[in-house]
Amino acid sequence: MRKSYLSLIMGLVFITISFSKCADNEQSQTVGESATGSEKNKFGGYETKEKWGEHLVTIAGCNDCHTPKIMTPQGPVDDSSLMLSGHPASLPAPDVDRKQTESKGLVVTADFTAWIGPWGISYSANLTPHETGTGNWTERQFVYAIRNSISKGIPGSRSLMPPMSMMPVKHMTDDELKAIFAYLRTVKPVENNSVQPTPPVLAAKH
Repeated sequence: MRKSYLSLIMGLVFITISFSKCADNEQSQTVGESATGSEKNKFGGYETKEKWGEHLVTIAGCNDCHTPKIMTPQGPVDDSSLMLSGHPASLPAPDVDRKQTESKGLVVTADFTAWIGPWGISYSANLTPHETGTGNWTERQFVYAIRNSISKGIPGSRSLMPPMSMMPVKHMTDDELKAIFAYLRTVKPVENNSVQPTPPVLAAKH
C-alpha cells in the first residue's frame, strides 16, 4: 500500500513539473511573439524601417517626379536604372513659350522631372545616396528639408520649388520621414548633379 501511495505522489509531482514547463514555454513563446509584433508595429507593420520607408516612397509617389522616364507606346514608365536620381543634368527642360505659359498661369511638364510654371522652372532632385544626391545628408537634415520645404535641409537655404513644396509628404510624422531616409540609404547610388531652378522670365514685371 505504501508503495502505491509513493507511486501516486511521484506521478503527481511529475505531472505538475511537466505542466509548469509547458506553461513556461508558452509564456516565453508569447513574449517572443509580442516582441516581434511590437517591432513590426514600430515600423508601420513592416519587418524593418527600410521596408516601411520603401512602402511610403511608393504610396507617396516619390518616383513620379524623382525617377527619370522611358517613353513607351503606353506612355512614360520609370527608368529603374536611374531610380530616384532626379532630373538628368543633361536633359533640357520642355521647349515651350515660357512667357505665354507664365502669363496664363499654366504648369507644363514632359516627364515629370522638370516643371515649368509661374515660378520658373524646377527640377526634381537626386535622392540616391551618391554624394551628388543625398549621400552626405544626415537624417536630421532630411527631416528638416521635407518638414520646412528648405533645400538640402540647411537653415537659410532657398525654399523648395513647386511641385515639391506643395506635396503632402511634409505632413508625415518624423518616424515616417526617418523610415523614408533609411530606405533611401539602400537604393543604388547614381551620379547626377541636381539641376538648380530657373527664375521666371516675367519676374521683372511682378
